[in-house]
Amino acid sequence: MIKVGVLGARGRMGRAVCEAVDAADDMELTATVGRDEPLEKLAGVDVAVDFTLPDVVMENLAWCVDRGIHTVVGVSGFDEQRLDAAREVVAADPEVGSVIAPNFGIGAVLLMQFAAKAARHFDSAEIIEAHHPRKIDAPSGTAVHTARIIAAARAEADCPPMPDATEADPHRSRGAEVEGVRVHAIRSAGYVASQEVRFGGPGERFAISHDSLDRASFMPGVLLAVREVVKRPGLTVGLDDLLD
Repeated sequence: MIKVGVLGARGRMGRAVCEAVDAADDMELTATVGRDEPLEKLAGVDVAVDFTLPDVVMENLAWCVDRGIHTVVGVSGFDEQRLDAAREVVAADPEVGSVIAPNFGIGAVLLMQFAAKAARHFDSAEIIEAHHPRKIDAPSGTAVHTARIIAAARAEADCPPMPDATEADPHRSRGAEVEGVRVHAIRSAGYVASQEVRFGGPGERFAISHDSLDRASFMPGVLLAVREVVKRPGLTVGLDDLLD
């Protein structure tokens, strides 16, 4: 049995993780930590699942590594600089593993893989993401990660810059730009998490989309990460390698 503790256990994602772990035959939910509760409650767990906030996640990660606890992290805000910092933290104990994923939805991960395959074959690629209005960051970590994957695939294929004759955009209607890829964020009631990648070329359009209608959609990915992180020392970014 894998002994699991959940950080952010009183939040929406945290509660869903607790329910999923409790229902898994090979896991035991042994600790739940809410806001302002001591991390010492995690003593004795094998894996800590962190769905807290960007301003505390690095402190939580360091605390767990110092005590030999593996971590699965679903907190937004991990850019390359913060991932490098996380690598240094995790490297302090060569036997400890950490999985940090921008999205735990299996469909979302497959969307990113398919987008990388498509990116080199089309002149244009743009991302539209939509989340619930309580989400504190925009664009989403998933959208940023997808944009970077698309940009890397296009660079590897030596694709030219995407066509765009826009000279004036005082209201920023063209959205954010992540490594040359435009990202448009929607925050609206009625959504949990959705993403669409639109590609265009001469005489054709191609779109890939994924919708999470309930937080239960993320739980298979979270449980997969919990099972795998104990076998993988060091930092693993995303679920791609775990699915393979």
